[in-house]
Amino acid sequence: MNNAIDALPLWGFFVLTFLLVLLAIEGGYRLGRFRVTRKEHEKEAPVGAMVSAMLGLLAFILAFTFSLAAQRFDMRRQVLLDEANAIGTTYLRAAMLPQHEEQIRSLLRDYVDVRLAAVQGGVAEGIRRSEELQNRLWADAVALARDNPDSIVVGLFVQSLNEVIDLHAKRITAGIRNRVPGVIWVALFAVAVISLGAMGYHAGLVRTSRSLAIVAVGVTFTVVIGLVADLDSPREGFLKVSQQALVDEGGRPAVTIVDWKDAANRFVHVQRAEIGLN
Repeated sequence: MNNAIDALPLWGFFVLTFLLVLLAIEGGYRLGRFRVTRKEHEKEAPVGAMVSAMLGLLAFILAFTFSLAAQRFDMRRQVLLDEANAIGTTYLRAAMLPQHEEQIRSLLRDYVDVRLAAVQGGVAEGIRRSEELQNRLWADAVALARDNPDSIVVGLFVQSLNEVIDLHAKRITAGIRNRVPGVIWVALFAVAVISLGAMGYHAGLVRTSRSLAIVAVGVTFTVVIGLVADLDSPREGFLKVSQQALVDEGGRPAVTIVDWKDAANRFVHVQRAEIGLN
């Protein structure tokens, strides 16, 4: 179901939902008018009570689905912020490394550019390039750890780089795989068609003429459903997670390596003094 929704542009999803709502109401209305002409005439009061119950159930499912979509939107925003912070920490710690600091910082800048480009389009290519850069960064980290097994700075760098790699997997899960389940979409549209059709059926039973309020009902329901689909879609729509945190990391100014190495030496000296090695 998610693939079917993603295959449609958002405006197409709006149009199809609106037409489905109108067809459900019109079909129910025609059925109600047909039932009026039969000898066994239904009473309007029991039908009205059942319609109210179905519309209440529809409101509940709408609220439940909206909550799921909003939670996933907040998760994508939080994971992006965590990733930007992890990349920034790794970038700063790379300046204190005893070797390959410029090469690693250059790879991290490329990594940020790849992450931003993936949001604009080409998600599969962005994931492939991200994992390629991760492998290169990790290979440099392994070499540093072998050459400097007792280095506290290298240990801190490896820790932050590992967090960057873990957050890559979390972003893929939150942005691509963790969507509103398809069965919930099916249930939502099924309940909507039945409930709105029942509303039209009741209008046909009481022999009212078609009202412009039907259009208002269709527009209102379509807007709410469209908002849920927008929240659930990570790449298209009006509601998008701001990438400013990553943009800020990509524009981070270069830091003088000598100054960072002096700071690192002081940091290591303090750490060694605290554990009694000096």
